[in-house]
Amino acid sequence: MNSWYLVTTPAWEAARNMAFDEAMLGAVPRLQAPVLRFYSWTQPAATFGYFQKFQEVERLTALRPLVRRPTAGGIVPHDADWTYSLAFPTGNEWHGLKAVESYRRVHEWLCLAFRHLGVATEVASCCLKSAPGECFVGHEQYDLLWQGRKVAGAAQRRTRQGLLIQGSVQPPPIQILRSDWEGAMCHAQQGESVRWIKLEPDAELLGTVDVLESTKYALDSHNRKR
Repeated sequence: MNSWYLVTTPAWEAARNMAFDEAMLGAVPRLQAPVLRFYSWTQPAATFGYFQKFQEVERLTALRPLVRRPTAGGIVPHDADWTYSLAFPTGNEWHGLKAVESYRRVHEWLCLAFRHLGVATEVASCCLKSAPGECFVGHEQYDLLWQGRKVAGAAQRRTRQGLLIQGSVQPPPIQILRSDWEGAMCHAQQGESVRWIKLEPDAELLGTVDVLESTKYALDSHNRKR
């Protein structure tokens, strides 16, 4: 049975959430196991892909603050979503997947989790043209759909340290508790012989988060760099 770490962090501002995800990616070489993180936000915000142009993002969303993610992809609104991230060390099979395959696989996992909750979703087999730069307008192949509407997307980054996936779920407008969804996510992955271990962030990890937040994600110079 494979051991995976599970961490649920407090509600934080957008800059700290992005800092934690990057620090988590940096920590997996010493943890030597995948990490699943669930997290939330102290205020509405929008994150946007590492390669997007700030002026275009400003024009496309009224949400503030705007924080550049460590991953690629488009604009993601964080005003009512459920967010999670995954980090895999280089020796893990997920790191060796092509980007399109890890994208498909994570949304098949979400689909199974929703099935446990009695909610029928599907992984998109093709695309529906979207507005440029906006994550939840239209959909791409392997996005997660509910009644034809995109309800989950993700962005990725592969480095020599590992693979980081940042995901956002826009819950279907039906009665589902977030805590039930988080439990279903863990239950669905146990079918892959995963044993969950609670991760308590240590001083080294939290120190890295503090540095990344103050010297990168909280700075206009980083968020406006393009």
